[in-house]
Amino acid sequence: MATIPPMPHRYKTILLFGAPGAGKGTQGKILGQIPGFFHQACGDVFRALDMTSDLGRQFVQFSSRGELVPDHLTIEMWRQNIHAQTVLSLYKPHEDLLVLDGIPRNVTQAKEMEQYINVLHVIHLVCRDVDKMVARMRRRALKENRIDDADEKVIRRRFEVYERETRPVLACYPESIIREVDAIGSPANVLQKVLEVVVPVQDAHFKNPLGAV
Repeated sequence: MATIPPMPHRYKTILLFGAPGAGKGTQGKILGQIPGFFHQACGDVFRALDMTSDLGRQFVQFSSRGELVPDHLTIEMWRQNIHAQTVLSLYKPHEDLLVLDGIPRNVTQAKEMEQYINVLHVIHLVCRDVDKMVARMRRRALKENRIDDADEKVIRRRFEVYERETRPVLACYPESIIREVDAIGSPANVLQKVLEVVVPVQDAHFKNPLGAV
């Protein structure tokens, strides 16, 4: 009988970071289709939550009142979800780089997650033209029939929240592991730049024999 190797103390992780509309979800989904990368988005964690569970009921208590879910609850939902992915062998920590997007959302979450993840690199998707980002988000919202998200005031408020609460997360990591990538361009063009960063990281931390699937 094969021996199951011990779980790593912390998951080897790439963070996809950037303002709303920067393309974190798009790049994460593409990377998640490549062997050796496992993508997990915070939004997917919330959507996968069993609302009849104790954790689900706590989540509903806050979300139903339109309140933000407390950081400790968000981290616990994330922790249980990623553990489930490992139990199902969808995510293999000894073989895959974990690609996170949408979490951590603030400095408190970043510090709390240090016990679970070893951040090897941060891909900072950057667009310095806010008007272009707003236009991109409005197009996306209309295409996906998310009418509320198409409101420019709502979009600009999300940028304000990002600048106030999320952008400071970058200061939690050494500058040497943060790489800025221009977020403007086709998904394939941006992906090419992202791969230039993450492939060497994967090669340095995992052995991927030629022909492995």
